[in-house]
Amino acid sequence: MSKLEQLIQELCPNGVEYKKIKELADITRGKVMSKDFIRDNDGKYPVYSSQTENEGKLGSINTYMFDGEYLTWTTDGANAGTVFYRCGKFNVTNVCGVIDPNVSNVITKFLYYILSVYAPRYVNAGMGNPKLMSNVMAEISVPVPPLEVQREIVRVLDSFTLLTAELTAELTAELTARKKQYEFYRNKLLTFRIDVDFVSISNICKSICSGGTPKSSNKDYYDGNIPWLRTQEVNWNDIFDTQIKITEEGLKSSSAKIIPENCVIVAMYGATAAKVAVNKIQLATNQACCNLEIDESKALYRYVFHWLSKEYLSLKALGQGSQSNINAQIIKQYKIPLPPLDVQKRIVEVLDNFDKICTDLNIGLPAEIEARQKQYEYYRDLLLTFAEKGSTMFPTDRPTDRPTDRPKHN
Repeated sequence: MSKLEQLIQELCPNGVEYKKIKELADITRGKVMSKDFIRDNDGKYPVYSSQTENEGKLGSINTYMFDGEYLTWTTDGANAGTVFYRCGKFNVTNVCGVIDPNVSNVITKFLYYILSVYAPRYVNAGMGNPKLMSNVMAEISVPVPPLEVQREIVRVLDSFTLLTAELTAELTAELTARKKQYEFYRNKLLTFRIDVDFVSISNICKSICSGGTPKSSNKDYYDGNIPWLRTQEVNWNDIFDTQIKITEEGLKSSSAKIIPENCVIVAMYGATAAKVAVNKIQLATNQACCNLEIDESKALYRYVFHWLSKEYLSLKALGQGSQSNINAQIIKQYKIPLPPLDVQKRIVEVLDNFDKICTDLNIGLPAEIEARQKQYEYYRDLLLTFAEKGSTMFPTDRPTDRPTDRPKHN
């Protein structure tokens, strides 16, 4: 019997109490801070925002809003419901909520682990932007076992998290090296030593369009069978499905339109501005997507995809505002070298093979990284599943799909 099992048997054999977050903590929000403000007030105190890269850090300024142990979570956008443990002096933007535990029977780090499991279940992703607002977070009910149990769970999960992070870091370093190798060959292949004509993107397209967003307040427009793409799903990838579907009525009520498969889609606004993707199915998009239907008698769509991927930073630099938003006119006028189609085909074959090695989640290092993360999530969820005191039923959402390659931990 493990130490944790022994503690549970001794201290809470009949289950634990469940409490709402509003009974355990004070809940606040951050404030609006633009990139210009952060640049003009440069300092040592981190500013956290809605992205998950770099632990959500957007920059640093010379003042701080919070000092101590807190939790933050992303309130809206693609990463809504992501919870972070913060310790020290820091700031958050308006798209982050802040949880300050105010009771003696909850350990902040334990609440972090619990909400990492519970909070994503309450994200409203049915219409428009996914959201987990403060009023919903306040009502989330979580188990509160005795402090000794909480401490042991935190110890185990901290150790497990560190082990998983170390293994993932090794794999990520290898993957990063491969991606750098891919980028080197991509740049080399797309740098032409012979005279090649450069033409505007608009000259190689059959059509160029953006999309639209059905009114989010009308439920009849959503949960249909038409895939509807948003810019947060554009990430140098092939699109086989979308997170949100709209109805025929929603399509007709907005500027959204169905585009054919194999368009090159360029994100124009938001965190993914200037990133590209290719739709492998017919779908509709929101207005922040610029959809390029390539004229294959002039250029191969995969060639255009690789070129625009290479040009990401240059294209993004043409944008405006804190998120470097671009527009359709910038994309239409952007220049692309146009070698013969047979040369394009050879370039695409080489780059597609490299790209598959780096990004296919079914093979190689990405699959190994994903497996490690699933193992961690399985054991975390298992440790954080408790029967409610007074209930004769064990929680129905207890994880049951056990990973076959289970890591060892004490």
